[in-house]
Amino acid sequence: MADDKTTRVNSDRDRISIEEKYELRQWSKGLGISVSREELVAAVRAVGNSADKVRQHLKEKNSSTAHR
Repeated sequence: MADDKTTRVNSDRDRISIEEKYELRQWSKGLGISVSREELVAAVRAVGNSADKVRQHLKEKNSSTAHR
C-alpha cells in the first residue's frame, strides 16, 4: 500500500510493508486468516512482501502446526 492512503495502485495492494504500523493492522486482519503482527512480520521476512506469498506461507504454517 502506498503512503498516500487516498490513492492506491493495484501493485501496492499486493505488497505488505512491515515498516508501516497501519499496514500491519490492516494486513493482520485482511489476509483471511488469523495472524498476529509478529507472525505477519516473520512471514514477510521469510518469503518477501508479496501478499499472495505471505498468505500461502501462513496457511502452510498453520496447516503443518495443526497436524502435530
